[in-house]
Amino acid sequence: MKTPTRHLKLETWNSRRSRGFTLIELLLVLVILGVLAAIVVPKFAGRTEQARQAAAKTQVSSFATVLDAYEVDNGFYPKGKSGLNDLVQASRDAKNWRGPYLKEVPKDPWGNDYVYECPGKNNPTSYDVSSMGPDGQMGTEDDINNWSSNKR
Repeated sequence: MKTPTRHLKLETWNSRRSRGFTLIELLLVLVILGVLAAIVVPKFAGRTEQARQAAAKTQVSSFATVLDAYEVDNGFYPKGKSGLNDLVQASRDAKNWRGPYLKEVPKDPWGNDYVYECPGKNNPTSYDVSSMGPDGQMGTEDDINNWSSNKR
């Protein structure tokens, strides 16, 4: 009779043991996760700034499409201080305005206003649109604009 009781105790002990993880198994998993994080995190750390630059380039290109639509409707690009705001609300001199061409004028990925000039200094027959880039200063190497987009 002792054999069945002993057999029952072994089954109970084995079933308890197989239900959970040992401390060593948990530590091994944590070490593996740490090694993976040490490999992956540095590769993605510089991607945020690249994503912001790509977003600014895309937005400058989007302005080109919207401004061209405005020009087709009105015969000219928006001028003066209102600039890009004429894409949201009709200006006094826009007789054939069919907007709004934009819901709102977005800020660049760094929270600054896009700079718009018409006629442009770099595009005298149309307009200049630019973002001051990460440093927030106009005329520096990190600026993103519609006249040097093919150089970048």
